[in-house]
Amino acid sequence: MGTSVTTVLDEPTLVLNRSWLPINTITVRQALVMVVKGSASVIEPETYQLHDFESWRAHAPVNGDARVHGVGYAIRLPEIVVLARYDRSPRQQVPFTRKNLYRRDEHRCQYCGTRKPLNELSIDHVVPRSRGGGSSWENCVLACLRCNVRKGDRRPSDVGMRLLRAPRRPNWSPCLGIHEGKRKPSWRKFVNDRLWTTDY
Repeated sequence: MGTSVTTVLDEPTLVLNRSWLPINTITVRQALVMVVKGSASVIEPETYQLHDFESWRAHAPVNGDARVHGVGYAIRLPEIVVLARYDRSPRQQVPFTRKNLYRRDEHRCQYCGTRKPLNELSIDHVVPRSRGGGSSWENCVLACLRCNVRKGDRRPSDVGMRLLRAPRRPNWSPCLGIHEGKRKPSWRKFVNDRLWTTDY
């Protein structure tokens, strides 16, 4: 029982700011502590009704749902909480990393469009480093080995190649970069699809 309770308490809960905008994901354990302290309320996903701890415990049905057991009661897991006072949005930028570049380009060569396994993709500098191009979101793309060899140390236009899309900094929220299998269907009411990172 200890293992299953730990697993349940480590499930993710979506956090909305006071304006109901998604800002983070936390564990069920953290969400319940915030609700008990009064710094957050649970949102009933079907009705958008807000609950403090006592009303959530009394209201939320637990039949067939994942739940946490307390002394003499069971409570349904909160999937979404809204903060009582915080109304800012996080100003985080997605860090430029190899992992995030693969996510942004969806494991596709940005010249020919083919999807390849990791060992058949390379990172290409659109403007080569030898010509002053830096390593940035706006100058790096994934390229299959064939396209990268063809392009070589030149600009795409020099060899008659074109990018499928202009490389840009992604606008997903890094705090919501959570594996697809852990996301709750109810979150889609609050989180636009473009904010999710692509899994691989």
